[in-house]
Amino acid sequence: MRAIIPTGGRGTRMRPLTFSTNKHFIPIANKPLVFYPIETVANAGIKDIALTYNPGGLEEAQALLGDGSRWGLKFTYVLQEEPKGLANIFQVCEDYLAGSPFLMHNGDNIFVDGIVDVVKYFQKEKPNALVTMVHHEDNRRLGVPFFDKNGKFARYIEKPENPPNDFGIPGLYFFDHHVFECFKGKDTITPSARGELEISEPYNWLVDHNFRVDAIEYKGKWMDPGKFDDWLEANKFILNNRLEGQIEGTVDKSSRISGTVVIGQNSEVVNSKVQGPVIIGDRVKVFDSEIKPYTSLGDDCEIVKSKVENSVLMSGVKIYHVKDHPISSSLIGTDTEIVGDDQDKVTSLFVGEKCRIQI
Repeated sequence: MRAIIPTGGRGTRMRPLTFSTNKHFIPIANKPLVFYPIETVANAGIKDIALTYNPGGLEEAQALLGDGSRWGLKFTYVLQEEPKGLANIFQVCEDYLAGSPFLMHNGDNIFVDGIVDVVKYFQKEKPNALVTMVHHEDNRRLGVPFFDKNGKFARYIEKPENPPNDFGIPGLYFFDHHVFECFKGKDTITPSARGELEISEPYNWLVDHNFRVDAIEYKGKWMDPGKFDDWLEANKFILNNRLEGQIEGTVDKSSRISGTVVIGQNSEVVNSKVQGPVIIGDRVKVFDSEIKPYTSLGDDCEIVKSKVENSVLMSGVKIYHVKDHPISSSLIGTDTEIVGDDQDKVTSLFVGEKCRIQI
């Protein structure tokens, strides 16, 4: 069995960061987002993965992800020349798949509790396709599974006005080689009104042509951090539930560390308070500052006479003299520099790369 993880897309909901950074490479808890699906697929026993990319994106992807060997995996990079939809990704990966059954795990989804049980079901039961579904309080913004009177999967409908159940379909899809029949011959699926081959259409085509399509509930924690607020929530959840404390850097005697805290190699904490859960990367300097819960500081950050809370700072961020009006609920891009004065207020920021902000 093989897997596909898309790493392309425009990332419009995460602008301005995504003007200069691939959304899949922005960190959550100091780990690039796409690392989560890679690790999830690897932990399910699948070692051969295609990573799709858009024109101009290969060099950045290869620089970050390499050939997969760090995870014991084999990566194949496959170009998707135009954003023609998720189902089009199957088409561009057909040669790579070579008739193998496969799953596609969206590169911007996190299945916190793994997908081992779902993969085992697909491998054991061998349906032609498998829909995963989760309970979701606002499933009108997702695809929704419809069932017949016998409880059998009947249709995948994108964003219905009046869903008949509370299930939504997350970014995890399973197919065997029969899915490629929907792209060939006279009876093929067609693009939607927005010009894309929607992921729903291969499922519906298989149902219409009497192939077996099963549905299974994913009972673990699923996150889709596609927007700013969702990103901070995902960061908070990972820090709160998956962080294991480890201090490799130095902490002086005048500093106080509490809660679950990670401090990376060659990092310094001097005359400061760090209240976990917090993760601090390598070569970070925290001087005369306070780092409060749910904060992730990337490598090479400098925090001096400042307070940061519930925020994600990418590598190389520098914050000076922002203590009386803390940086809160913020996502700050690489190499940004923020210099404060004595205003007494909270500052919330969503900032792209290589900026300078005078507060």
